Amino acid sequence: MVVIRLSRAGAKKRPFYHICVSDRRKARDGSFIEKIGFYNPIAKDGEEKIKLDHERFDYWKSVGAIPSDTVNMLFARSNMSEEDIAKLEQKKSEQKQKRKEKAILEKQKSAEEEAPAEEAPAEEAPAEEAPAEEAPVEEEAPVEEETPAEEAPVEE
Repeated sequence: MVVIRLSRAGAKKRPFYHICVSDRRKARDGSFIEKIGFYNPIAKDGEEKIKLDHERFDYWKSVGAIPSDTVNMLFARSNMSEEDIAKLEQKKSEQKQKRKEKAILEKQKSAEEEAPAEEAPAEEAPAEEAPAEEAPVEEEAPVEEETPAEEAPVEE
């Protein structure tokens, strides 16, 4: 089976990927059938980030090559204009900001819940003593109720 996938190149901590067509049984960075582009995730302002030969990509897909999820995403991005890519990145950054704000709010709520929870046991302790004094009185009353209950089955 033939796949279209990324093959890592570049130095340590500075990745660079070749978009290659290769046999799926080969290693990620092993031999390949054809190199159809590249992806540079840490490209500077003037450098090209994605380059993909669309004709060869379409050819290999028509022959039956299966692109990886990442290559599919890169193919879709390479078809977008720079404005569309900027909008997409802005949307992602807004979502990330919302997640951060939500996490901060959750931490504040949990901190507020913990503070009253610590104070509450100190206040509840005197309240627990009062029912403890009433409990012996309640124990005497059920003893009286049990005797009539025993007499009731005898009458039947």
